[in-house]
Amino acid sequence: MVADQGDGSNGADGGPVRHIPVLLPEVLQALQPAPGKIVLDGTFGAGGYTTAFLDAGADVIALDRDPNAIAGGQALAAQYAGRLSLIHSRFSDLAAHAPEGGLDGVVFDVGVSSMQIDEAERGFSFQKNGPLDMRMSSAGVSAADVVNRAKVGDLIRIFGFLGEEPQSGRIARAVEKRRAETPFETTRDLASLIETVTPRKAKDRIHPATRVFQALRIFVNDELGELARALFAAERVLKPGGRLVVVSFHSLEDRIVKKFFQDRAGKASGSRHLPLVTERAATFAPVGKPMVSASEQEAMINPRARSAKLRAGERSAEPAPASDMSIFDLPTLANLERLGG
Repeated sequence: MVADQGDGSNGADGGPVRHIPVLLPEVLQALQPAPGKIVLDGTFGAGGYTTAFLDAGADVIALDRDPNAIAGGQALAAQYAGRLSLIHSRFSDLAAHAPEGGLDGVVFDVGVSSMQIDEAERGFSFQKNGPLDMRMSSAGVSAADVVNRAKVGDLIRIFGFLGEEPQSGRIARAVEKRRAETPFETTRDLASLIETVTPRKAKDRIHPATRVFQALRIFVNDELGELARALFAAERVLKPGGRLVVVSFHSLEDRIVKKFFQDRAGKASGSRHLPLVTERAATFAPVGKPMVSASEQEAMINPRARSAKLRAGERSAEPAPASDMSIFDLPTLANLERLGG
């Protein structure tokens, strides 16, 4: 999916944006799709990357957890009959859809798609009044469940960590007070409260509700956990020489990707004061620069690209080590299952 994050002029601020694949030339250079190769696009969205991979001659397996995205891609699947498989699935489950011989490439474009932002009924945008939903898969716990049921301490952690909202405590306590009188049902309900609690200053570039809406979306869809599990899954199914390419738009996402590639580059445990304990062979070698960002020209044409960061690695022949979520230092937040009620 093409993420709309990190900029007040884009979909995160509620305005309609046109689908433009971010960092497309850089993704193609890093992934190197070609005839005879099988590439998995873990975040199909509107199909921008997938189309480019198909045009380069590769066969594509495309996943998306949003059933609307899969339905919208049927014309593309018909156009490239036999070369494109569209599958409704979380990208963390990609190993279940990889061919027995493995994959030549995997790409993730992390975040919420412009299509989802533009659909008021999905509840992603606070400038398009609709149900306070935010579920990419249209199933499970919604954003309304979170704001109406989560303990105030959990709300503070969600808003503060996932949204990096400096007024998380103030907003969370205001939410607790308001929901005791009237439950939150719509995006405007929540956005209006936040505007009252933290009014927008003239110098502010983004709407005061931006960070809270971002935090709720990330939490409801377990986006950070999904990304971490997807990285491990890609490591297991890539062939030696296969490429993993990730485009992220938020500092928390990029931190996870960076830590993953650093951990998989091979390291020895121990310290200056202790003897070498273990040494692990690298499962990924860096592809190109450690991090690639959008050019000024692309950022001017497509504001969504301003916060985009691309990281890529090439799979070695070494066996994948155990999946260890502790390398990401993710905090423990509220239990989603308890909130559904």
